[in-house]
Amino acid sequence: MPKVNTTAAEIKEIVKKEHVRFLRLMFTDIMGTIKNVEVPVSQLDKVLDNKMMFDGSSIEGFVRIEESDMYLRPDLDTWMIFPWENEHGKVARLICDIYNPDGTPFAGDPRGNLKRALAKMEELGFTSFNLGPEPEFFLFRLDENRNITTELNDQGGYFDFAPTDLGENCRRDIVLELEDLGFEVEASHHEVAPGQHEIDFKYANAIEACDNIQTFKLVVKTIARKHGLHATFMPKPLYGINGSGMHCNMSLFKGNENAFFDPKGEMQLSETAYQFLAGLMKHAKAYTAVCNPTVNSYKRLVPGFEAPVYIAWSGRNRSPLIRVPESRGLSTRLELRSVDPSANPYLALAALLTAGLDGIENKLEAPAPVDRNIYVMTEEEREAVNIFDLPGTLRSALKALRKDDVIVEALGSHIFNNFYEAKTIEWQSFRQAVTEWEREQYLELY
Repeated sequence: MPKVNTTAAEIKEIVKKEHVRFLRLMFTDIMGTIKNVEVPVSQLDKVLDNKMMFDGSSIEGFVRIEESDMYLRPDLDTWMIFPWENEHGKVARLICDIYNPDGTPFAGDPRGNLKRALAKMEELGFTSFNLGPEPEFFLFRLDENRNITTELNDQGGYFDFAPTDLGENCRRDIVLELEDLGFEVEASHHEVAPGQHEIDFKYANAIEACDNIQTFKLVVKTIARKHGLHATFMPKPLYGINGSGMHCNMSLFKGNENAFFDPKGEMQLSETAYQFLAGLMKHAKAYTAVCNPTVNSYKRLVPGFEAPVYIAWSGRNRSPLIRVPESRGLSTRLELRSVDPSANPYLALAALLTAGLDGIENKLEAPAPVDRNIYVMTEEEREAVNIFDLPGTLRSALKALRKDDVIVEALGSHIFNNFYEAKTIEWQSFRQAVTEWEREQYLELY
Protein backbone atom coordinates (compact mmCIF):
# COMPACT_ATOMS: atom_id res chain seq x y z
CA MET A 1 0.00 0.00 0.00
CA PRO A 2 1.10 3.68 -0.04
CA LYS A 3 4.51 4.39 1.41
CA VAL A 4 4.60 5.13 5.14
CA ASN A 5 5.96 8.51 6.26
CA THR A 6 5.79 10.05 2.81
CA THR A 7 7.22 13.58 2.83
CA ALA A 8 6.15 16.70 0.98
CA ALA A 9 9.54 16.82 -0.73
CA GLU A 10 9.08 13.27 -2.06
CA ILE A 11 5.65 14.13 -3.43
CA LYS A 12 7.01 17.21 -5.21
CA GLU A 13 9.74 15.09 -6.78
CA ILE A 14 7.24 12.46 -7.94
CA VAL A 15 4.97 15.14 -9.44
CA LYS A 16 7.84 16.39 -11.61
CA LYS A 17 9.10 12.94 -12.56
CA GLU A 18 5.65 11.49 -13.43
CA HIS A 19 4.26 14.70 -14.99
CA VAL A 20 1.22 14.79 -12.71
CA ARG A 21 -1.23 17.47 -13.85
CA PHE A 22 -4.13 17.27 -11.38
CA LEU A 23 -4.64 16.46 -7.72
CA ARG A 24 -7.78 14.88 -6.28
CA LEU A 25 -8.27 15.74 -2.63
CA MET A 26 -10.59 12.98 -1.44
CA PHE A 27 -12.68 12.61 1.69
CA THR A 28 -15.80 10.71 2.78
CA ASP A 29 -19.08 12.23 3.92
CA ILE A 30 -21.25 10.88 6.74
CA MET A 31 -23.27 8.71 4.34
CA GLY A 32 -20.08 7.00 3.17
CA THR A 33 -19.96 8.67 -0.24
CA ILE A 34 -16.53 9.52 -1.61
CA LYS A 35 -16.15 13.24 -2.32
CA ASN A 36 -13.27 15.10 -3.88
CA VAL A 37 -11.96 18.52 -4.74
CA GLU A 38 -9.81 18.46 -7.87
CA VAL A 39 -7.16 21.14 -8.30
CA PRO A 40 -4.38 21.68 -10.86
CA VAL A 41 -0.88 20.76 -9.80
CA SER A 42 -0.06 24.47 -9.61
CA GLN A 43 -1.86 24.37 -6.23
CA LEU A 44 0.46 21.67 -4.87
CA ASP A 45 2.28 23.93 -2.39
CA LYS A 46 -1.02 25.21 -1.02
CA VAL A 47 -2.27 21.64 -0.64
CA LEU A 48 0.87 20.47 1.14
CA ASP A 49 0.77 23.49 3.47
CA ASN A 50 -2.77 22.52 4.62
CA LYS A 51 -4.22 25.74 3.21
CA MET A 52 -6.76 24.27 0.79
CA MET A 53 -10.34 25.28 1.72
CA PHE A 54 -13.72 24.03 0.51
CA ASP A 55 -17.40 24.76 1.15
CA GLY A 56 -18.53 22.29 3.81
CA SER A 57 -22.15 23.42 3.62
CA SER A 58 -22.49 21.68 0.25
CA ILE A 59 -21.76 18.27 1.82
CA GLU A 60 -24.68 16.45 3.45
CA GLY A 61 -24.35 16.34 7.21
CA PHE A 62 -21.34 18.63 7.45
CA VAL A 63 -22.14 22.24 8.43
CA ARG A 64 -24.66 25.05 7.89
CA ILE A 65 -24.09 27.68 5.21
CA GLU A 66 -23.08 30.33 7.76
CA GLU A 67 -20.17 28.17 8.93
CA SER A 68 -19.17 26.64 5.62
CA ASP A 69 -15.41 27.20 5.34
CA MET A 70 -13.47 23.99 6.02
CA TYR A 71 -9.84 22.97 5.50
CA LEU A 72 -8.62 19.84 3.74
CA ARG A 73 -5.52 18.39 5.42
CA PRO A 74 -4.02 15.68 3.22
CA ASP A 75 -2.59 12.50 4.70
CA LEU A 76 0.65 12.31 2.73
CA ASP A 77 0.86 8.54 3.21
CA THR A 78 -2.22 8.19 0.99
CA TRP A 79 -0.43 9.65 -2.05
CA MET A 80 -1.35 7.60 -5.12
CA ILE A 81 -1.28 8.18 -8.90
CA PHE A 82 -4.33 6.78 -10.70
CA PRO A 83 -3.20 4.58 -13.62
CA TRP A 84 -6.28 5.16 -15.80
CA GLU A 85 -6.65 8.95 -16.05
CA ASN A 86 -3.95 10.09 -18.47
CA GLU A 87 -5.93 11.79 -21.26
CA HIS A 88 -5.15 15.30 -19.95
CA GLY A 89 -2.16 14.33 -17.83
CA LYS A 90 -1.77 12.07 -14.82
CA VAL A 91 -4.08 12.46 -11.84
CA ALA A 92 -2.93 11.78 -8.27
CA ARG A 93 -4.97 11.57 -5.12
CA LEU A 94 -4.54 12.39 -1.45
CA ILE A 95 -7.07 11.38 1.18
CA CYS A 96 -7.79 14.26 3.52
CA ASP A 97 -8.97 14.90 7.04
CA ILE A 98 -11.37 17.79 7.56
CA TYR A 99 -10.45 20.65 9.91
CA ASN A 100 -12.23 23.74 11.19
CA PRO A 101 -10.85 27.21 10.40
CA ASP A 102 -9.47 27.42 13.95
CA GLY A 103 -7.26 24.38 13.32
CA THR A 104 -9.28 21.85 15.31
CA PRO A 105 -10.49 18.54 13.82
CA PHE A 106 -14.02 18.76 12.40
CA ALA A 107 -16.40 16.63 14.50
CA GLY A 108 -18.38 15.62 11.41
CA ASP A 109 -15.42 14.02 9.60
CA PRO A 110 -15.86 10.21 9.68
CA ARG A 111 -12.13 9.59 9.21
CA GLY A 112 -11.25 11.98 12.01
CA ASN A 113 -13.92 10.38 14.20
CA LEU A 114 -12.29 6.97 13.74
CA LYS A 115 -9.00 8.48 14.87
CA ARG A 116 -10.78 9.63 18.02
CA ALA A 117 -11.91 6.05 18.72
CA LEU A 118 -8.38 4.78 18.09
CA ALA A 119 -7.02 7.28 20.63
CA LYS A 120 -9.29 5.68 23.25
CA MET A 121 -7.90 2.28 22.25
CA GLU A 122 -4.35 3.52 22.79
CA GLU A 123 -5.29 4.82 26.25
CA LEU A 124 -6.20 1.22 27.12
CA GLY A 125 -2.73 0.01 26.11
CA PHE A 126 -3.36 -1.31 22.61
CA THR A 127 -1.31 -0.09 19.66
CA SER A 128 -3.29 -1.22 16.62
CA PHE A 129 -6.77 -2.26 15.54
CA ASN A 130 -6.53 -4.28 12.34
CA LEU A 131 -9.20 -5.00 9.76
CA GLY A 132 -9.30 -7.55 6.97
CA PRO A 133 -12.42 -6.77 4.87
CA GLU A 134 -14.16 -9.14 2.43
CA PRO A 135 -16.27 -6.87 0.19
CA GLU A 136 -18.68 -8.42 -2.31
CA PHE A 137 -20.27 -6.75 -5.32
CA PHE A 138 -22.48 -7.43 -8.33
CA LEU A 139 -21.77 -6.74 -11.99
CA PHE A 140 -24.68 -5.68 -14.21
CA ARG A 141 -24.59 -4.96 -17.92
CA LEU A 142 -24.80 -1.45 -19.35
CA ASP A 143 -27.09 -0.96 -22.34
CA GLU A 144 -26.07 0.62 -25.66
CA ASN A 145 -26.54 4.07 -24.13
CA ARG A 146 -24.35 3.19 -21.13
CA ASN A 147 -27.36 3.12 -18.82
CA ILE A 148 -27.48 0.62 -15.96
CA THR A 149 -29.65 -2.46 -16.48
CA THR A 150 -30.63 -5.28 -14.13
CA GLU A 151 -29.24 -7.84 -16.57
CA LEU A 152 -26.52 -9.91 -14.92
CA ASN A 153 -23.27 -10.42 -16.73
CA ASP A 154 -23.17 -14.18 -16.03
CA GLN A 155 -24.96 -17.12 -14.46
CA GLY A 156 -21.94 -18.37 -12.54
CA GLY A 157 -21.84 -19.70 -8.99
CA TYR A 158 -19.38 -20.03 -6.13
CA PHE A 159 -15.78 -20.28 -7.43
CA ASP A 160 -16.95 -20.83 -11.03
CA PHE A 161 -14.63 -19.88 -13.88
CA ALA A 162 -14.89 -19.01 -17.58
CA PRO A 163 -16.85 -19.52 -19.75
CA THR A 164 -19.59 -19.60 -17.07
CA ASP A 165 -18.07 -16.64 -15.23
CA LEU A 166 -18.13 -13.90 -17.87
CA GLY A 167 -16.96 -11.40 -15.28
CA GLU A 168 -13.60 -13.12 -14.93
CA ASN A 169 -11.77 -10.77 -17.31
CA CYS A 170 -13.23 -7.74 -15.57
CA ARG A 171 -12.35 -9.14 -12.15
CA ARG A 172 -8.82 -9.94 -13.32
CA ASP A 173 -8.33 -6.38 -14.61
CA ILE A 174 -9.58 -5.03 -11.27
CA VAL A 175 -7.03 -7.18 -9.45
CA LEU A 176 -4.22 -5.98 -11.73
CA GLU A 177 -5.18 -2.34 -11.17
CA LEU A 178 -5.32 -2.90 -7.41
CA GLU A 179 -1.89 -4.50 -7.42
CA ASP A 180 -0.50 -1.60 -9.47
CA LEU A 181 -1.83 0.69 -6.73
CA GLY A 182 -0.06 -1.30 -4.04
CA PHE A 183 -2.84 -3.59 -2.81
CA GLU A 184 -1.86 -7.10 -1.74
CA VAL A 185 -4.76 -9.12 -3.15
CA GLU A 186 -5.20 -12.42 -1.33
CA ALA A 187 -8.13 -13.95 -3.22
CA SER A 188 -10.45 -13.24 -6.13
CA HIS A 189 -13.41 -15.40 -7.05
CA HIS A 190 -17.01 -15.64 -8.17
CA GLU A 191 -19.44 -15.60 -5.26
CA VAL A 192 -22.57 -17.71 -4.68
CA ALA A 193 -25.06 -15.61 -6.64
CA PRO A 194 -24.97 -15.06 -10.42
CA GLY A 195 -23.09 -11.88 -11.26
CA GLN A 196 -21.63 -11.64 -7.75
CA HIS A 197 -17.91 -11.36 -7.03
CA GLU A 198 -15.50 -11.04 -4.13
CA ILE A 199 -11.94 -9.71 -3.98
CA ASP A 200 -10.12 -9.97 -0.66
CA PHE A 201 -7.04 -7.93 0.17
CA LYS A 202 -4.60 -8.04 3.07
CA TYR A 203 -5.54 -6.64 6.45
CA ALA A 204 -4.23 -3.28 7.59
CA ASN A 205 -4.61 -0.92 10.52
CA ALA A 206 -8.08 0.58 10.82
CA ILE A 207 -7.44 3.91 9.08
CA GLU A 208 -5.52 2.40 6.20
CA ALA A 209 -8.04 -0.43 5.85
CA CYS A 210 -10.93 2.03 5.56
CA ASP A 211 -8.97 4.12 3.05
CA ASN A 212 -8.39 0.89 1.12
CA ILE A 213 -12.11 0.04 1.09
CA GLN A 214 -12.99 3.44 -0.37
CA THR A 215 -10.20 3.18 -2.95
CA PHE A 216 -11.29 -0.38 -3.76
CA LYS A 217 -14.84 0.75 -4.51
CA LEU A 218 -13.57 3.48 -6.80
CA VAL A 219 -11.31 1.07 -8.71
CA VAL A 220 -14.01 -1.60 -9.06
CA LYS A 221 -16.56 0.84 -10.45
CA THR A 222 -14.03 2.47 -12.81
CA ILE A 223 -12.74 -0.78 -14.32
CA ALA A 224 -16.22 -2.31 -14.58
CA ARG A 225 -17.39 0.55 -16.80
CA LYS A 226 -14.47 -0.12 -19.13
CA HIS A 227 -15.95 -3.60 -19.61
CA GLY A 228 -19.45 -2.28 -20.28
CA LEU A 229 -20.56 -3.24 -16.80
CA HIS A 230 -21.84 -1.46 -13.70
CA ALA A 231 -20.43 -2.58 -10.36
CA THR A 232 -22.75 -2.09 -7.40
CA PHE A 233 -22.15 -2.52 -3.68
CA MET A 234 -25.89 -2.39 -3.01
CA PRO A 235 -26.53 -5.06 -0.36
CA LYS A 236 -29.47 -6.82 -2.07
CA PRO A 237 -29.96 -5.76 -5.69
CA LEU A 238 -32.07 -8.77 -6.74
CA TYR A 239 -34.83 -10.83 -5.15
CA GLY A 240 -34.29 -14.52 -4.49
CA ILE A 241 -30.49 -14.69 -4.49
CA ASN A 242 -27.77 -13.91 -1.96
CA GLY A 243 -26.96 -10.32 -1.13
CA SER A 244 -23.53 -8.72 -0.82
CA GLY A 245 -21.77 -8.55 2.53
CA MET A 246 -18.47 -7.21 3.74
CA HIS A 247 -17.28 -9.55 6.47
CA CYS A 248 -14.94 -7.75 8.85
CA ASN A 249 -12.02 -9.70 10.31
CA MET A 250 -10.81 -7.77 13.36
CA SER A 251 -7.88 -8.06 15.76
CA LEU A 252 -6.24 -5.93 18.44
CA PHE A 253 -2.47 -5.72 18.81
CA LYS A 254 -0.06 -4.67 21.53
CA GLY A 255 3.16 -3.93 19.70
CA ASN A 256 3.93 -7.01 17.62
CA GLU A 257 1.69 -9.32 19.66
CA ASN A 258 -1.88 -10.22 18.80
CA ALA A 259 -3.90 -9.44 21.94
CA PHE A 260 -6.59 -11.94 20.90
CA PHE A 261 -4.21 -14.94 20.99
CA ASP A 262 -3.43 -17.02 24.06
CA PRO A 263 -1.96 -20.49 23.41
CA LYS A 264 -3.22 -21.62 26.83
CA GLY A 265 -6.71 -20.12 26.53
CA GLU A 266 -9.89 -21.91 25.55
CA MET A 267 -9.86 -22.21 21.75
CA GLN A 268 -6.47 -20.44 22.11
CA LEU A 269 -8.32 -17.15 22.56
CA SER A 270 -7.26 -14.63 25.19
CA GLU A 271 -9.46 -13.11 27.85
CA THR A 272 -9.20 -9.88 25.85
CA ALA A 273 -10.65 -11.63 22.80
CA TYR A 274 -13.61 -12.98 24.76
CA GLN A 275 -14.29 -9.60 26.33
CA PHE A 276 -14.09 -7.86 22.95
CA LEU A 277 -16.44 -10.49 21.53
CA ALA A 278 -18.86 -9.93 24.43
CA GLY A 279 -18.86 -6.19 23.68
CA LEU A 280 -19.64 -6.87 20.02
CA MET A 281 -22.59 -9.02 21.04
CA LYS A 282 -23.90 -6.59 23.67
CA HIS A 283 -24.05 -3.67 21.21
CA ALA A 284 -24.96 -5.65 18.07
CA LYS A 285 -28.46 -4.23 17.66
CA ALA A 286 -27.20 -0.65 17.91
CA TYR A 287 -24.24 -0.83 15.56
CA THR A 288 -26.36 -2.65 12.98
CA ALA A 289 -27.79 0.76 12.05
CA VAL A 290 -24.25 1.90 11.20
CA CYS A 291 -22.98 -1.33 9.61
CA ASN A 292 -26.21 -1.90 7.63
CA PRO A 293 -27.30 1.68 6.98
CA THR A 294 -29.83 1.43 4.16
CA VAL A 295 -33.42 0.26 3.83
CA ASN A 296 -32.12 -2.31 1.36
CA SER A 297 -29.59 -3.71 3.87
CA TYR A 298 -32.38 -5.54 5.70
CA LYS A 299 -33.48 -7.39 2.57
CA ARG A 300 -30.11 -9.19 2.88
CA LEU A 301 -30.35 -9.92 6.61
CA VAL A 302 -32.97 -12.66 6.28
CA PRO A 303 -32.75 -16.46 6.79
CA GLY A 304 -31.84 -18.66 3.85
CA PHE A 305 -29.22 -16.57 2.07
CA GLU A 306 -26.10 -17.09 4.24
CA ALA A 307 -26.32 -13.68 5.92
CA PRO A 308 -26.45 -13.67 9.74
CA VAL A 309 -29.76 -12.97 11.43
CA TYR A 310 -29.09 -13.98 15.03
CA ILE A 311 -26.80 -12.56 17.73
CA ALA A 312 -24.54 -15.50 18.58
CA TRP A 313 -20.98 -16.66 17.96
CA SER A 314 -19.13 -19.84 17.08
CA GLY A 315 -15.92 -21.28 15.71
CA ARG A 316 -16.57 -23.22 12.52
CA ASN A 317 -20.33 -22.62 12.41
CA ARG A 318 -21.15 -19.98 9.78
CA SER A 319 -24.75 -19.27 10.82
CA PRO A 320 -24.06 -16.93 13.80
CA LEU A 321 -23.25 -13.24 13.72
CA ILE A 322 -19.62 -13.70 14.79
CA ARG A 323 -17.25 -16.47 13.73
CA VAL A 324 -13.74 -17.26 14.95
CA PRO A 325 -11.67 -18.42 11.96
CA GLU A 326 -9.31 -21.31 12.73
CA SER A 327 -6.03 -19.42 12.19
CA ARG A 328 -4.14 -18.64 15.39
CA GLY A 329 -0.98 -16.78 16.37
CA LEU A 330 -0.72 -13.41 14.67
CA SER A 331 -3.75 -14.31 12.51
CA THR A 332 -6.15 -14.77 15.44
CA ARG A 333 -9.23 -12.70 14.73
CA LEU A 334 -12.97 -12.28 15.11
CA GLU A 335 -15.07 -12.22 11.96
CA LEU A 336 -18.25 -10.13 12.07
CA ARG A 337 -20.47 -11.34 9.24
CA SER A 338 -23.34 -8.82 9.27
CA VAL A 339 -21.61 -5.75 7.81
CA ASP A 340 -22.50 -4.88 4.22
CA PRO A 341 -20.55 -2.75 1.72
CA SER A 342 -23.02 0.15 1.79
CA ALA A 343 -21.64 1.01 5.24
CA ASN A 344 -19.38 4.00 5.78
CA PRO A 345 -16.25 2.03 6.77
CA TYR A 346 -14.89 4.75 9.06
CA LEU A 347 -18.13 4.93 11.05
CA ALA A 348 -18.56 1.15 11.10
CA LEU A 349 -15.03 0.59 12.46
CA ALA A 350 -15.44 3.32 15.07
CA ALA A 351 -18.66 1.68 16.27
CA LEU A 352 -17.23 -1.86 16.28
CA LEU A 353 -14.01 -0.85 18.02
CA THR A 354 -15.89 1.08 20.68
CA ALA A 355 -18.27 -1.84 21.25
CA GLY A 356 -15.35 -4.22 21.71
CA LEU A 357 -13.46 -1.85 23.99
CA ASP A 358 -16.59 -1.51 26.14
CA GLY A 359 -16.44 -5.26 26.62
CA ILE A 360 -12.78 -5.05 27.67
CA GLU A 361 -13.23 -2.08 30.00
CA ASN A 362 -16.20 -3.64 31.76
CA LYS A 363 -14.80 -7.19 31.68
CA LEU A 364 -17.92 -8.54 29.99
CA GLU A 365 -18.27 -12.31 29.71
CA ALA A 366 -19.01 -13.86 26.35
CA PRO A 367 -21.84 -16.40 26.27
CA ALA A 368 -21.18 -19.99 25.26
CA PRO A 369 -20.59 -20.58 21.55
CA VAL A 370 -23.41 -21.98 19.43
CA ASP A 371 -22.33 -24.91 17.31
CA ARG A 372 -25.76 -25.78 15.91
CA ASN A 373 -27.30 -24.47 12.71
CA ILE A 374 -29.30 -21.60 14.18
CA TYR A 375 -31.47 -21.34 11.06
CA VAL A 376 -33.17 -24.67 11.88
CA MET A 377 -33.72 -23.87 15.57
CA THR A 378 -37.20 -22.87 16.68
CA GLU A 379 -37.84 -19.49 18.25
CA GLU A 380 -38.32 -21.21 21.62
CA GLU A 381 -35.00 -23.04 21.27
CA ARG A 382 -33.20 -19.79 20.45
CA GLU A 383 -34.73 -17.92 23.37
CA ALA A 384 -33.78 -20.75 25.74
CA VAL A 385 -30.10 -20.12 25.02
CA ASN A 386 -30.41 -16.31 24.79
CA ILE A 387 -30.05 -16.04 21.02
CA PHE A 388 -31.85 -12.91 19.84
CA ASP A 389 -32.55 -11.47 16.40
CA LEU A 390 -30.72 -8.63 14.74
CA PRO A 391 -33.01 -5.71 13.84
CA GLY A 392 -35.23 -6.56 10.91
CA THR A 393 -35.62 -3.05 9.50
CA LEU A 394 -33.65 0.15 9.35
CA ARG A 395 -36.22 1.75 11.67
CA SER A 396 -35.71 -0.95 14.32
CA ALA A 397 -31.94 -0.57 14.06
CA LEU A 398 -32.18 3.22 14.43
CA LYS A 399 -34.28 2.80 17.58
CA ALA A 400 -31.64 0.48 19.04
CA LEU A 401 -28.87 2.91 18.09
CA ARG A 402 -30.60 5.85 19.76
CA LYS A 403 -30.89 3.91 23.03
CA ASP A 404 -27.22 2.81 23.13
CA ASP A 405 -25.08 5.54 24.69
CA VAL A 406 -21.84 3.67 23.95
CA ILE A 407 -22.39 3.53 20.18
CA VAL A 408 -23.82 7.07 20.09
CA GLU A 409 -20.61 8.24 21.77
CA ALA A 410 -18.58 6.25 19.23
CA LEU A 411 -20.08 8.43 16.50
CA GLY A 412 -20.02 11.70 18.43
CA SER A 413 -23.03 13.98 18.70
CA HIS A 414 -22.50 15.77 15.37
CA ILE A 415 -22.29 12.60 13.28
CA PHE A 416 -24.98 10.78 15.25
CA ASN A 417 -27.53 13.59 14.95
CA ASN A 418 -26.98 14.05 11.22
CA PHE A 419 -26.83 10.32 10.52
CA TYR A 420 -29.97 9.62 12.55
CA GLU A 421 -31.91 12.44 10.89
CA ALA A 422 -30.89 11.42 7.35
CA LYS A 423 -31.68 7.76 7.94
CA THR A 424 -35.02 8.55 9.55
CA ILE A 425 -35.96 10.54 6.46
CA GLU A 426 -34.83 7.59 4.30
CA TRP A 427 -37.06 5.23 6.28
CA GLN A 428 -40.05 7.57 6.09
CA SER A 429 -39.61 7.91 2.34
CA PHE A 430 -39.51 4.12 1.99
CA ARG A 431 -42.61 3.72 4.16
CA GLN A 432 -44.57 6.02 1.88
CA ALA A 433 -43.43 4.41 -1.37
CA VAL A 434 -45.84 2.05 -3.12
CA THR A 435 -43.94 -0.85 -4.62
CA GLU A 436 -44.63 -3.13 -7.56
CA TRP A 437 -44.94 -6.03 -5.12
CA GLU A 438 -47.85 -4.29 -3.39
CA ARG A 439 -49.63 -3.64 -6.68
CA GLU A 440 -49.20 -7.27 -7.69
CA GLN A 441 -50.56 -8.47 -4.34
CA TYR A 442 -53.42 -6.06 -3.72
CA LEU A 443 -54.51 -4.08 -6.78
CA GLU A 444 -56.85 -6.75 -8.17
CA LEU A 445 -57.64 -8.49 -4.88
CA TYR A 446 -59.04 -5.42 -3.17
